[in-house]
Amino acid sequence: MATVFIPAQLRELTGGARTVDVPGETLGEVLAALDARHAGIKERLLHDEGDALNPYIEVAVGDEIASLGLLTPVGPKTEVHILPNVSGG
Repeated sequence: MATVFIPAQLRELTGGARTVDVPGETLGEVLAALDARHAGIKERLLHDEGDALNPYIEVAVGDEIASLGLLTPVGPKTEVHILPNVSGG
């Protein structure tokens, strides 16, 4: 199981949980399992068509940014960090 770290902006969807353990061998499977447990997560994280990550977030799998998007492999006991982009001027 992967441990997904939930940013503050999404915690209203997880009942305040900061981390959620879910199964999956790819980032897409992990996010689908997360959404099955906490409805609404996928529509906040995926692009309009649902086949790619939203361009306003980054996701780190282990210690690397998920460069393969939803196809990024996720091993057992891997940490997945959802990182909303920060903008300013």
